[in-house]
Amino acid sequence: MSDGPAHVIVEADGGSRGNPGPAAYGALVRDPSTGQVIAQAGVTIGVATNNVAEYSGLIAGLELAREFTPDASIEVRMDSKLVIEQMAGRWKIKHPDMKPLAIKAQSLAPFGTEWTWVPRAQNAAADALANMALDGKPVPLRPTEAPAAAVPAEPSDQQKALQGWGAQAEPPTQLIFLRHGETPHTVDKRFSGSGGDDPGLSPTGEAQAQAAARYLSTIGGIDAVVASPMLRTRQTAQVVAESLGLDVKVEKGWVECSFGDWDGHTFAEVQQKWPDALNAWMESTSVAPPGGESFDACARRARSARDGLLAAYPGRTVLVVTHVTPIKLMVRSVLQAPMNSLFRMELRPASITEIHWYADGLASLKSFNVQPSLV
Repeated sequence: MSDGPAHVIVEADGGSRGNPGPAAYGALVRDPSTGQVIAQAGVTIGVATNNVAEYSGLIAGLELAREFTPDASIEVRMDSKLVIEQMAGRWKIKHPDMKPLAIKAQSLAPFGTEWTWVPRAQNAAADALANMALDGKPVPLRPTEAPAAAVPAEPSDQQKALQGWGAQAEPPTQLIFLRHGETPHTVDKRFSGSGGDDPGLSPTGEAQAQAAARYLSTIGGIDAVVASPMLRTRQTAQVVAESLGLDVKVEKGWVECSFGDWDGHTFAEVQQKWPDALNAWMESTSVAPPGGESFDACARRARSARDGLLAAYPGRTVLVVTHVTPIKLMVRSVLQAPMNSLFRMELRPASITEIHWYADGLASLKSFNVQPSLV
């Protein structure tokens, strides 16, 4: 259904009366722009535990999304902290009964799915569907009207706060992303990934790093500096860190994507020598250049690096000196944009992008592609 919404919310819940006991799940797919429920389900699953019912609801919601909105990006909202944290990869799955269910859910979740815990009161629609099933009441697949818990046209004060419009209970973790300064490959617009010759900064790139240092010193409040291990990022980070009186911590998760055989070549050269591989790469972010790394793989690596910083520096400000691809991937994730949006963003050398992550998992883009003046 290509004419459906570009983004949907999956709400899911499950429960048992006895734990274990008679169990059921409720799940629905919602258009967040209108609050309309596109599809829903409420099904009994025999005798099971609450956790099995919760996971069953998640799987059902993802299956509904795949059937009715196959091209949409997804945010999953559940009041089960266990399921959300396990699916987000922050908690380990220890119970053997949960592992096959989690694997099934992961196989259904599109890349970039957002996992959001919500209080029980905000998951009332899915809970109601589960209870309808347990009470023996039929649940229509496509409701004639949205349940009572539909997203209102005017956000509540709590929703405004969750979206960054109001005050948060805890300060966000602020990640300031700085792209490295110019290199000879930058000027020639050559692929320059982690498998290439690793050029250093040009004289212009050094001047750009100094300009970024002056700008960031004026802002102040930076608690740590983290850099990709590549030469150009370490050089840029060192200039800034010295002006801030901080050390540079190298983190390999922020390295540039590897472009394999394409490294050192211009786009036109790649188009001439590897036309079929280039077309496949541009059509799907799961495809890697010959001998290189796919954008999907790079995204998983960068996301893990980001989660490490959020855990290590909660409520603090970290400067991350990295590359075009990891920064674009972070922006895409926050905006819940499709992966092919990476080809529609442009980041200038030594430009600054700032993203705030909140304790509830939500994030907001504060600035994008800001380049400090050289004078």
